[in-house]
Amino acid sequence: MQRLAFLIVFLLLAAETSMAIEVKITPEIGQFQVRHGDKIIQVIRDQDTQAMIDTDYARTSRPCPPFCVQPMKIAPGVETIGEIELVDFMKTRLSDGSGALIDARTPRWYRSGTIPGSINIPYTHLNPAQGADDITLEDALLPLGVTLDDDDTWDFSKARYLVLWCNGPWCGQSPTAIKGLLSIGYPADKLIYYRGGMQLWRVFGLPLVTPGGELIDLLN
Repeated sequence: MQRLAFLIVFLLLAAETSMAIEVKITPEIGQFQVRHGDKIIQVIRDQDTQAMIDTDYARTSRPCPPFCVQPMKIAPGVETIGEIELVDFMKTRLSDGSGALIDARTPRWYRSGTIPGSINIPYTHLNPAQGADDITLEDALLPLGVTLDDDDTWDFSKARYLVLWCNGPWCGQSPTAIKGLLSIGYPADKLIYYRGGMQLWRVFGLPLVTPGGELIDLLN
């Protein structure tokens, strides 16, 4: 009886917490947690319904090249996802360790703020055409479950699922990283492209963190 009473109280508190969130991610998801390094980050949308996107991602026109509109389909077998699918990935594969969220931008961009749970592997470290040699590739791929065999062939048998992203639909960095990974044999069905990137993440008022896991207040 006591356990039943506790469960009822817990469900009521959970319902109240959910109702308190005006700006949810989906009707069913108000917020969720993700690990970023040694920190646990609460992922919740900005609750200020008057908030506007920050100026870094408000521009509509950038010189092309290099800032050209990216295709929805990067390569055969590589899935392209939106925000809901990214949230699902963060709650499942990222949470259980079978997947990794890759910020493929250069370190300067990563330091300015990243999507919680992301690790920074610049696109130049994942594509031989961008100068990545075997040593650079091995350092980048080892945390992703990929090893270099004695005969200098890549072993992808334990490769993790990867979601790669960069600054938005006009950013070519994550597509370049994906093409580089495909060129060395990374399984296409384990590569996922979050095309919206930072721009769409910010459009939906979702949080950013520093590389160390501190939440960034974009109003200051």
